[in-house]
Amino acid sequence: MKVSIVAVGKPRNAAIATAIEEYERRAAHYWPLEVHEVREEPAKSVSADLVREREGSRLSDVVSASTHLVACDPGGASKTSEEFSAWLQGEREKGVDVAFVIGGAFGLSPAVRKRARTRLSLAPWTLPHELARLVLAEQLYRAGSIVKREPYHK
Repeated sequence: MKVSIVAVGKPRNAAIATAIEEYERRAAHYWPLEVHEVREEPAKSVSADLVREREGSRLSDVVSASTHLVACDPGGASKTSEEFSAWLQGEREKGVDVAFVIGGAFGLSPAVRKRARTRLSLAPWTLPHELARLVLAEQLYRAGSIVKREPYHK
């Protein structure tokens, strides 16, 4: 099993970037983790739909057809940390590769949402994509600690 985080753009805020790197490093202790950042589409003089379409194409190009694509989307299902951990461990036991896809400032394209086998809400609010990536990385780390019954998750 391989876990991938596929996100639009690089974190711009240095403090958030440092936190993301730290939690991705910690999560990689539990899950074989790859991170792919695709280029953010300039939004000057183009529609939000076109930006989503172009970024969605870049995101889709990174994820193989056999990988379980999880769209991180506010309209997706919400899970507790324990439920998320159990789900991810179940995918590992099946030998399934999982890619968590995070859209840019305008969200995910309809094509990415349609291709997703799972839509996962990281919060009931709309999050900036940098914060969504931080929340996901922390939850991947927490899920690993739950599986291993380590004290991080209380």
